Amino acid sequence: MRHMKKARWVKLIALMSAVVMVLSACRGADSKAGPSSPGNAGSTEVKAQAASGGEISYALATSPDSLDPHRSGLAVAVRVFRTIYDSLVVQLPDNTIKPWLATEWTISPDGKSYTFKLRKDVKFHDGTPFNAEAVKISFDRILDPATKAANSTALLKPYKSSEVIDEYTIKLNLETPSVAFLGNLSQAMLGIVSPTAAKKYGDQFGKNPVGTGPFKFVKWDDNSEIKVERNPDYNWAPALVDNKGQSYLDAITFKIIPEEATRIGSVQSGQVTAAETIPPQNIVTLKNDAKLQVLQFNTGGLPYTLFFNQSRAPWNDVKARQAVQYAVDVDSIIKSLYLGTYQRAWSPLTPNMFGYDPSLENSIKPDPDKANRLLDELGWVKGADGIREKDGKKLTLHYVDGSPNREKRNDIAAIVQQQLKKVGIAVEVEITKDVQTVIYTNQSYDLYGNSQVNSDPVALNSFYHTTAPNTRPSLSRLSDPALDKLLEQGVVETDEAKRKEIYKKVQHYIIDNAVIIPIYVFPYTVAASNAFSGLKFDSLGYPVFNDVSLVKK
Repeated sequence: MRHMKKARWVKLIALMSAVVMVLSACRGADSKAGPSSPGNAGSTEVKAQAASGGEISYALATSPDSLDPHRSGLAVAVRVFRTIYDSLVVQLPDNTIKPWLATEWTISPDGKSYTFKLRKDVKFHDGTPFNAEAVKISFDRILDPATKAANSTALLKPYKSSEVIDEYTIKLNLETPSVAFLGNLSQAMLGIVSPTAAKKYGDQFGKNPVGTGPFKFVKWDDNSEIKVERNPDYNWAPALVDNKGQSYLDAITFKIIPEEATRIGSVQSGQVTAAETIPPQNIVTLKNDAKLQVLQFNTGGLPYTLFFNQSRAPWNDVKARQAVQYAVDVDSIIKSLYLGTYQRAWSPLTPNMFGYDPSLENSIKPDPDKANRLLDELGWVKGADGIREKDGKKLTLHYVDGSPNREKRNDIAAIVQQQLKKVGIAVEVEITKDVQTVIYTNQSYDLYGNSQVNSDPVALNSFYHTTAPNTRPSLSRLSDPALDKLLEQGVVETDEAKRKEIYKKVQHYIIDNAVIIPIYVFPYTVAASNAFSGLKFDSLGYPVFNDVSLVKK
């Protein structure tokens, strides 16, 4: 096929775009935290005949923010809308990019345009034909400020326009070459939406999603459940799955159950078929339950990371940030909260990402004495209560985290509070349900934790590159022309060795300047009934339900 002709670009993009990740946040290079692999993770050991039909319930740890792939910023939403939407291409566990809604493609010699031939037998759930115009509308929709696009904006960069060549041929034009672009097109947040439904529902499309996927949206009861049902016309599944036609299942109900104990109890009692995000203290017990199976897979991209807000003093001073860096004992946090089930992060990238630099491992160790010396040098003096003061002000760090207590992140805040008090820093912990307002609108934080599932280190740009005026600031509020230049080079560099060196420099800059404190690589963990078979993960580790069935014993 023609998409194999541009060997240099396609091979490079396939390598760079990477695979090996799961969810919001990530998988280690040696897969220490999970036995599953992306191609067959979740397949049970039960040797029984798969049955067509039946419904399953799948408990989610939090509620999606939207089922519009272009507007959602949450990994939990992808777990649902990956059932509803398809992508132009698919990325396989061996890092290769294969056809999906696109059958073949060519890349211009300068790497700035991609021409895709599309399938001619696909329809959206509302009957709208899938064609080049639908692809153009989807991608242009992301660029439209009225859409209020979230993560899809960064994934689509540097897309600038598209041309409909004929009904089933489209040319995508880029501002600059990007070795991550083709892999990014495989991600669910760049899924193709029905242009008819997007126009009809407008801002409410996220509550009325329409795609071409193996399941159709049925309903969404706020904070309760989301239901999807089999798409009987589906016959265009990608190479990632074995079942290329309609799903074996009649329907899936995604139950929204934030409380860990309730979620675990529901799968133990059989009230739900499967439940995600199993906490470490329950994993051993569930593995020993003969009625259940436990599936684990480390996600990849950007690990769970604490970001300093460098627009606020004194954290705009590298010595103040380094003092925190030396005062926080990440190993003790990982051991006490995750009981050996989570892998510690050392870099702004997870170990399975292209360009990850293992030399950063063990490079920063807890050193309270060094933390105290740095704060002394800055003129912060301990008062009678042990908290440092300067110019009549207490040394206070405002640490914000979201509710509910996802992956014990609230507990991390509490431990950091205790650790920093020992060196004279008072930590004010704010737990909020309205992260959007506190963090992104008001920017009223000194330290905030976040992660991102992604397949390429280009993802670093959204967090560390200087942001344009009148756009949402990055979490770090970092602005350094030297780092910007490296990040921009990483987007376009086609030489693999040179690109690795670029990202090595980027990672060292971020750690050496204490821009962040990396905490953990997240293992996506699912407990499921033994009657549940065939769950697979896509190249980012999101669950894929095409092959799932309820087995006949």
